[in-house]
Amino acid sequence: MNRNVIICRLVLENPAVTQREISQELMVSLGTANSLVKDCIEKELIAPGKMNESYELLPAGRTLLDQHKVDGAVIIAAGFGSRFVPLTFETPKGLLEVFGERMIERQIRQLHEAGITDITIVVGYLKEKFEYLIDKYKVRLLYNPEYSKKNTLATIYHARELFRGRNMYLLSSDNWMRHNMYHAYEGGAWYSSSYMEGETSEWCFDYNKKGRILNVTVGGQDKWVMYGPVFFSKSFSDQFLPVLEAYYEIPGTEQFYWENVLMEMLSGEAAKRLPEISEAGREIELYINRRPADEVYEFENLEELRRFDIKYQHRSDNEALELVSKVFAVPESDITEIRCLKAGMTNKSFLFKIKDRHYICRIPGPGTELLINRQQEKSVYDALSQYDITEKVIYFNGESGYKIAEFYEGAHNANPDSLKEISRCMALVREFHNSGIEVSHSFDFQERIDFYENLCRRYGAVPFEDYSEIRSQMAELLQNLDRLGHKKVLSHLDTVVDNFLMLPDGTVRLIDWEYAGMCDPLVDISMCAIYSYYNEEETDRLIEIYLQRNPTTEERFTVYAYMALGGFLWSLWAIYKAFLGEEFGEYTIIMYRYAKTYYKKCKGLPNF
Repeated sequence: MNRNVIICRLVLENPAVTQREISQELMVSLGTANSLVKDCIEKELIAPGKMNESYELLPAGRTLLDQHKVDGAVIIAAGFGSRFVPLTFETPKGLLEVFGERMIERQIRQLHEAGITDITIVVGYLKEKFEYLIDKYKVRLLYNPEYSKKNTLATIYHARELFRGRNMYLLSSDNWMRHNMYHAYEGGAWYSSSYMEGETSEWCFDYNKKGRILNVTVGGQDKWVMYGPVFFSKSFSDQFLPVLEAYYEIPGTEQFYWENVLMEMLSGEAAKRLPEISEAGREIELYINRRPADEVYEFENLEELRRFDIKYQHRSDNEALELVSKVFAVPESDITEIRCLKAGMTNKSFLFKIKDRHYICRIPGPGTELLINRQQEKSVYDALSQYDITEKVIYFNGESGYKIAEFYEGAHNANPDSLKEISRCMALVREFHNSGIEVSHSFDFQERIDFYENLCRRYGAVPFEDYSEIRSQMAELLQNLDRLGHKKVLSHLDTVVDNFLMLPDGTVRLIDWEYAGMCDPLVDISMCAIYSYYNEEETDRLIEIYLQRNPTTEERFTVYAYMALGGFLWSLWAIYKAFLGEEFGEYTIIMYRYAKTYYKKCKGLPNF
């Protein structure tokens, strides 16, 4: 760290700066500050001012500052912010307001006040929400295509050319700084740090007397920790970027933070991983920037934000929280322990607590209004309300699809490899199949295939080369199933093991009846098989568990045919969702393979 730069900067910003203020900024004793000021005077960087207790910046000092001018800033804003659900279902975390000002806008304003206007925001999740900032602040947006799969190592990798050969701030969009800590000039690379008393799980610094960071550890006691903005000098980036680029290519680093690379450079691990890169073994210069208490804030969750800005105790301007508040007739501050649950393929859900009980609120995902008839779903839940088959629903809106249900403490999802648990699941399926429960709508495979196919064709061709041939095969299966004329019963149609809840008392619940309707009961066995990625042997065992006997050839054909039709249908569903920007990995191919494989198995059965 070039302390002369800091002193020259202080004089430029305030010619009447005192040596006590210089000592506080440099985190050194008053005597050391006096010596540093004398050194700057001797080097003719500054001179005593004409007025008492003031200084004047000399041309040599101006030249020194020009060499350390900040060129711009990169703001990371690509992530989801799972600890802030449900707010972040609608709004990226950095666009949340604190005291009436959006966090990212506060930082942009502070950068502008320091004369820094070259600002790039790295976006990903809900990227369109940031577009207005281009016009309002003349920023640029850089899209990170891997935001949903990788961590900040990949984010910096995609933004690396913005740092190369430049002096750049690196900020997080969801930080809030009480005071403006940015400047037009910086004396060297640094990481903002706050002091944590007692035990902490934060990333902790070890550093020498001059503030140079020597080591980073996760967790510690009474430590200065990583907290807030970072400054990358040209020389720091020259050393750091080649190592980061190499780490990006190493398998297993997908979930690394960029700080993981820094940590391994400091520890020497990077030199072991990358012996071919000489910079990986060099000592990298990064200094601690110790900030006063209560200056930098990184809100970990909504509870912290509520304590900081009391507005969030009463009104979050979030549709889901407003709904929960209304349904339970409590203020939003009574909605606690909020956390994101594993997002499903169709919906988003969050867990919350009111008084001594936990509940789940489901929020329909984008585009689901086209895919699911919520009034029909509501009619299914109404029909099931008198039975111990599904979850206890507290609230259901047949227009919006919002649902609030009780959470079952200690429950777990069924294990497809456990015969005991699958047997219990099939017993529940038999129960509602034999219950006589009816609804007024059916699940029609032909109609759904036509529907999803038309949705896909709005965006482009269905990408399978042999689609026409396989579609004809599916039509053949449907004709054969119609010929059999099986009785229809209430069927779930989405019997994935994740929808079976195994309760601690031994009972089972089947949740999420979005696709349910009147259909052949064996369809639920088929769907359970393909969702569990069962092979033929496992499927045959599942049929026997459900029937409690060996199946007839007709029953085996029926299950196989619906497995083929289900695979075909859900592959179209996944293609449509991909057109909307939601990818499900190899799921599409696996489902399409079921369509082809089990059509052939149907053809291999006698009389079919």
